[in-house]
Amino acid sequence: MVRPPHIRDVAALAGVGVGTVSRVLNDSAGVADDTRERVRAAMDDLGYRPSNAARRLSLGRTQTLGVIAPFFTHPSVVERVRGIDDVVGDSAYDLVLFNVETSGQAEDALRRFARADRVDGVLVVSLPLSDDELTALQDQGIPVALVDVDDERLPHVSNDDVLGGTLAARHLLDAGHRRVAFVGDTVENPFGFTSSARRLEGFAAAMEEAGAPLAPECIRRGPHGREVAGLLARELLDLGEPPTAIFAASDVQAFGVLDAAARAGLDVPGGVSVIGFDDIDLAGAIGLTTVRQPLRESGRAGARLLLAALAGDGHEDAPALPELLVAARRTVGAPP
Repeated sequence: MVRPPHIRDVAALAGVGVGTVSRVLNDSAGVADDTRERVRAAMDDLGYRPSNAARRLSLGRTQTLGVIAPFFTHPSVVERVRGIDDVVGDSAYDLVLFNVETSGQAEDALRRFARADRVDGVLVVSLPLSDDELTALQDQGIPVALVDVDDERLPHVSNDDVLGGTLAARHLLDAGHRRVAFVGDTVENPFGFTSSARRLEGFAAAMEEAGAPLAPECIRRGPHGREVAGLLARELLDLGEPPTAIFAASDVQAFGVLDAAARAGLDVPGGVSVIGFDDIDLAGAIGLTTVRQPLRESGRAGARLLLAALAGDGHEDAPALPELLVAARRTVGAPP
């Protein structure tokens, strides 16, 4: 059995010391260009592939980035993680993902996973950080960037959810709707999510400004999910004066609203109009009108912020994201 080439074989073929080969592998300064090229040619000739573990030890870094995100199976989170991988996949770093489905898991991720001996940097998706959590990360000397979270203490990228709610309201108003409703998340939740509340804020303000304020009975909240949203929508459709349109705080919740309309025997949009938020892949496939946010682009932007921090470029401004817009499809029409 032929053994794989070692670093000393590369050094012998290139006519240099092992230390020089190591500096070339680590892209260190102090190696002449012709020597660097000779070492790389020797590696190619021998088919030498450096050990990742050895490289990490020599650099004193893990060459790994951590991503802490809630509910990996949720389509919006999947799209953001795909965007992160678009950028990190072209870098020298590997990605390690930590799925969070309870508040205890979030605390555990930040206490055990986000350590300097495990990762060189951390991207936190959609999870606000407490003062104690931020201090713990800073004590470890770990660069952190946030995606879908506003926090002026850290590099972050996020969309304007209030504007998104405003756009949804304007779209329904332009179609002629005045009796509208909202289905979203509970205000109190173990993760500190605020996007649903901010979307409602923009939606309600725009309706108020148009002289068609949201009636209290037309605001329904519950735990995030399709089934719960369907139950909430059924309550709305059973009102003595049901809404002619429903804005759901996410596409997943909008799918629940569509289920409720079907169970009630209502045509969409003939009997009730429905608008969601996110524009995940399935939304386009079923023709859901929705507020499009740049999910994948936000993941890419967050990854670039973290790589900039790791490179010592400081607290850079977040890259500009594409503007929110309404993807108008078949589920919104004139009121019945």
